[in-house]
Amino acid sequence: MGDAFVVDVEEEKKEILRRYRRLLRRAKPFLKDDDAKIIRKAFFTAAEAHKDMRRKTGEPYIYHPIEVAYICVAEIGLGTTSIVSALLHDVVEDTDWSLGDVEREFGVKVMRIIDGLTKISGVPGESMSEQAENFRKMLLTLSKDTRVILIKLADRLHNMRTLESMQRHKQLKIASETFYLYAPLAHRLGLYAIKTELEDLSMKYREADEYNYIAKKINDTKEERSRFIRNFIRPVQKTINEQGYKVEIKGRPKSIYSIATKMKKQNVPFEEVYDLFAIRIIIDVEEENEKAACWHVYSIVTDNYTPNPDRLRDWISIPKANSYESLHTTVMTNKGQWVEVQIRTRRMDDIAEKGYAAHWKYKDGASSGESSLDLWIASVRESLEQNDISAIEFVDDFRSNLFQEEVYAFTPKGKLITLPNGSCALDFAFDIHTEVGGCCIGAKINKKLVSLNTKIKNGDQVEILTSSKQRPNEGWLKYVITSKAIASIKDYLKEEKKKAASEGKEIVLRKLKQIKLDLNNDTINRMIAYFGSESPLDFFYEVGKGKIDPKEIKKISDVKEEKKHKRKHSDQPNEVAHATKKAKEANDNPLILGEDMDMVDYKFANCCKPIPGDDVFGFVTVSDGIKIHRTSCPNATELMSNYGYRIIKAKWTSQQEIAFLAGIKVVGTDRLGMINDITQIISNDLKVNMRSMSIDTDNGIFEGSVMVYVDDTSHLETMIDKLGSINGIERAYRFDLYED
Repeated sequence: MGDAFVVDVEEEKKEILRRYRRLLRRAKPFLKDDDAKIIRKAFFTAAEAHKDMRRKTGEPYIYHPIEVAYICVAEIGLGTTSIVSALLHDVVEDTDWSLGDVEREFGVKVMRIIDGLTKISGVPGESMSEQAENFRKMLLTLSKDTRVILIKLADRLHNMRTLESMQRHKQLKIASETFYLYAPLAHRLGLYAIKTELEDLSMKYREADEYNYIAKKINDTKEERSRFIRNFIRPVQKTINEQGYKVEIKGRPKSIYSIATKMKKQNVPFEEVYDLFAIRIIIDVEEENEKAACWHVYSIVTDNYTPNPDRLRDWISIPKANSYESLHTTVMTNKGQWVEVQIRTRRMDDIAEKGYAAHWKYKDGASSGESSLDLWIASVRESLEQNDISAIEFVDDFRSNLFQEEVYAFTPKGKLITLPNGSCALDFAFDIHTEVGGCCIGAKINKKLVSLNTKIKNGDQVEILTSSKQRPNEGWLKYVITSKAIASIKDYLKEEKKKAASEGKEIVLRKLKQIKLDLNNDTINRMIAYFGSESPLDFFYEVGKGKIDPKEIKKISDVKEEKKHKRKHSDQPNEVAHATKKAKEANDNPLILGEDMDMVDYKFANCCKPIPGDDVFGFVTVSDGIKIHRTSCPNATELMSNYGYRIIKAKWTSQQEIAFLAGIKVVGTDRLGMINDITQIISNDLKVNMRSMSIDTDNGIFEGSVMVYVDDTSHLETMIDKLGSINGIERAYRFDLYED
């Protein structure tokens, strides 16, 4: 395998040892007893097991486990067991080592962690995706040993850092999966530094142009920013020193991804994103004096600069659910610029950067109660134990609970309950206990009677009212948002459905006996086809609930054999596999868009309306051929994460005769003749067909949306440039049709 590379074996051996020694140096401060020996044994075991393997870059494979172990120590703050597990994390999957060998040589703890990190075997079935199943398996071990997830994040981070050498479609799939699942997970575990890097690296591959543009801008303004930060810090530092505090003050630019998100959300160019960087003040102080010190430093900052009263965030009094503590304020400098200032202690900073591992380190045996992070992990365990939910459904539920901001409410006795933002009284009831949720009929919020779906606001006091006659119903799913409530309601409804279905089945058996038919697959298929039910369970349920009249059942004996209706979904895996195979055979190279469509049947996705020049990929649907999506489409991340095996590379052919619909927004100050100038450029100068145009003017501000037919992205850019040069127009930009 290594023949294609010219390899200097001696130099490589030296490099492997250099990397290993760097890892040991970093781990040295906390090594006890035989730790160094065990790490050495793991290193030599891994080096031997992987000795003939190389990564896509041509480098020896062993570099990867060493780097993952280094990230575990240096960036997450994990100890010996994790280093050993990280060094060995691929031996069971990629070499002839078994879990039994690992347990014999390194003990049961390491074996369990590696088992959690090893992918499950088997083919993705009809309703599950391999990736979702792997993710779920990993989370099952999270609830037993958090180190599994932390090592997995280190593994993913190193893969993202070395994604350069992978093929484009693999880069897209891995980057999407990272953005969809691993970045939110790092966020939830309080690993802000890793979360930020994963988001940035993911964007680097998913939206390369925008990433490179912002990266260049940040770099170009570096000098100016450093000067600004120095001037900002000077007066504050002086007063802090006089008060006797020992602090570190640093300015750091916001991440590329968060700047891009702001630009999109607020529709502003890079120059107008007002908080491009934050100033962080880290105080060295004993834990018992932390709160007072942070507020004291806050008062020093606001003596020098005027704060924005709406932008104060106090996560010291009530930390976030992932244990993040900090005081954030935004202040106005004497140059008229807003700057975000974050004030925290060394301990808080450690927890913010290293997340769960640091939180563990500081957690004292005597600390009162469980932290919100431990409670969250307990709730993950609980939702995992309700095991009959499909993997993808589970991952979606889980994911929706990762990034949510929190809302804080109290029980009548004053106990603090933390819920995701947007939760309602019913979510609160289920959070107290599934039984309380199941029989909840209403609530009192701040002593006032409210309905179940009333949203909870910060600081509300909530009392739940119950009735022994109440039962969950389908309608409840429309307004609960916590995974505990969703899972409990679905479980109840499934049980109810099974009960009704078994009654229905009894009725069907009696009816079939009368017309002398057996209950077998053939009969069931005929009944499903005749009554248009989704599945056997649905059919029996509809009979049980009286939605299907049992008398009608005898009519199925008239249905001819050949009319057996083949259900779409029973064929799904085969159809998908067939379509994927056909598409890949037709073009082992990328699918070329705009050429002979007889080769492969494809359509353009309505959700993102791709046009030639956009970065695109093909997705094999179950019943509608191949759909072409933009890589920046809002649905793309989910498709690539959950159904990576259905993704096909696609690119545009140069000779394009078709016109594509695109949207352009123009913003500026209104004046006479403005519309005429816009239509003149579109229709006469550029000879482009316009489908529609809508204009809003408000107090002299002009905003227009124009839908035009263009050939490709460069055609669209020419038009945007020309429109932007019209007198009075401040900005012209493409908008995504799915936003409207």
